[in-house]
Amino acid sequence: MEKTIRLLAAAALLGLATACGNGPQIIEWVATTMDEPWQQIDGKSGAAGTGDVIKIDPTATEQEMLGFGVSFSELGWQSMSLLPQEDRKAVLDEMFQPGLGAGFTICRLPIGANDFSIDFYSFDETEGDFELKDFSIDRDRTTLLPLVKEALQRNPSLKIWSSPWCPPSWMKYNKHYAMRPAEVNDLPEERRGYEGQDMFIQDERYFDAYARYFGRYIDAYKEEGVDISMVMPQNEPNSDQNFPSCCWTAKGLTAFLRHLCQEMDQRGVDVYFGTWERAKADAIDTVMTDPEVGRYIKGLAFQWAGRSALPIAHSRYPELTYVMSEQECGDGLNDWKGACHSWELMKHYLGNGVQIYDYWNISLIKNGLSRWGWRQNSLVVVDEAERSYEFTIEYYLIKHASHFVQKGARKLHLDYENALAFANPDGSIIVITSNEGPEPADITLSIGETQHSVTLKPLSFNTFVLK
Repeated sequence: MEKTIRLLAAAALLGLATACGNGPQIIEWVATTMDEPWQQIDGKSGAAGTGDVIKIDPTATEQEMLGFGVSFSELGWQSMSLLPQEDRKAVLDEMFQPGLGAGFTICRLPIGANDFSIDFYSFDETEGDFELKDFSIDRDRTTLLPLVKEALQRNPSLKIWSSPWCPPSWMKYNKHYAMRPAEVNDLPEERRGYEGQDMFIQDERYFDAYARYFGRYIDAYKEEGVDISMVMPQNEPNSDQNFPSCCWTAKGLTAFLRHLCQEMDQRGVDVYFGTWERAKADAIDTVMTDPEVGRYIKGLAFQWAGRSALPIAHSRYPELTYVMSEQECGDGLNDWKGACHSWELMKHYLGNGVQIYDYWNISLIKNGLSRWGWRQNSLVVVDEAERSYEFTIEYYLIKHASHFVQKGARKLHLDYENALAFANPDGSIIVITSNEGPEPADITLSIGETQHSVTLKPLSFNTFVLK
C-alpha cells in the first residue's frame, strides 16, 4: 500500500525543475552517510519511482518549534580545551554561529556537579550554612563559564536553562552527592538511597535554603553576563546513581517547588517540571494539580524512559511547553547503529509535541570514560594525543533538523513513520527522512499537483528544503 506524508504547501514557486506540475520546488537537498557527511545533492527530480509517496495536507500543522541545543559539562570543556585555539573556534562557530552550522539556540547547564563533571562538587558545602554565606561559583568560572561565554559570543540570543543533579551534600539524608556511592564501600545501608525515597531532607528550613541556593546561582551567573531563563528542580528524580544524584518522591518535589517557584518568580525565571525519566505520568499530575505549584509550571521535560510518559502528559496538559531534555547518550562508539536509534528518538519526541530538543554531550575525549566509568556518544570527539577533532554522525543528524528548522516553525502531521516535516515562517517546507537500508531507495514528494521523485543513498539521512 502506498504510504503518505502530508506536508504544508508553500506559496513560493522557486528552484529546480520537477517531474510534473509547477508547485514548490526542491531548492536544497543535503544527505549524510557515515563516510560522507553533509553532501549537497543535485535536487533534480525524475519520473515517479516505485517507492513511497509523500503527499501534502496544508492544514496539518502541529506544535511550534522553539529550538535545538546541547548540554554543557566540565568534560565537554576539558575535551575542547585540548584543541588549538583555531580548531576550538571552528567547532564553536559551527555549532553556535547563526546560519552557519547547527545554529543551536537553547542549551542546558548543570547546577553543580553532574555525571560528566570532573568530580563531585556543589556551590556551598559548608554544613548547616542556611544563610549561604559560603556560596560560590568560582569553580564554574574556570570550567563551564568560559565555554558558555564563547557560545554566547557567537549567538547573544542563545537561551540557557539549568537543573541540578544533586543539592549540596549536607542537604541530603545520606550526606553524600551520590545515592549509592561506589567509592564509599563502608557506607551503611541506612545511608544509601533508592528510587521511591526522598533523599533531600524534608524540612521547610532546607527547602527554603535550597530555593535560595537556586536564586544565588541565577544571580551569580547574571553577574557573569549569563542569563538563565528557566530551571528544573531535579535531573532524573527517580534514579539512584553512583554519580551526583538525588531521588525525590512526587510529594517531596511538590513541597520543594512551593519554595522554588516563588523564588524564581521574583527573578522572572520560568520553572519547568523535569527531567522526568520514568514511564509513569502520575508524578506529573501530583505536581500540576497542586494549587500552589501547578500555576507556576510553564513546561514539562522528558528523557530516557520518560519518553513513554510524554504522550500521556501532552494529552493532559496541551497548554504547556514540552522539552526533550537529554537525548540518550549511546556507548561511545558514535556509529551508524547509534545514530539510527537517535533518529528514532527524534521522531518520537517531535512526534509527541516536543518544542525544544537538546542533545546531551557536546564534546568528549575519544574512548574516554567519565569520572564514574561511563563511555558515551557526543557531538564532537577529540583525539587527546593528536589534539584534533571530528564531528560525529549524531552531530550531523541533529544538524539535519537544527540547521533548517527555524524558530517559530510548525511541525507538520505525518501519517508516514520515517520522516519529519516542518513549515518555516519564511514559507519553506523542511522534510527530513532516512534510508537505513543497504540499497538505494526511491521516494516521491507529492505537493499538490507537483511530484518530486528522488533516490536516497543507502544508509543515509536526508533533508529537503522546498519552496
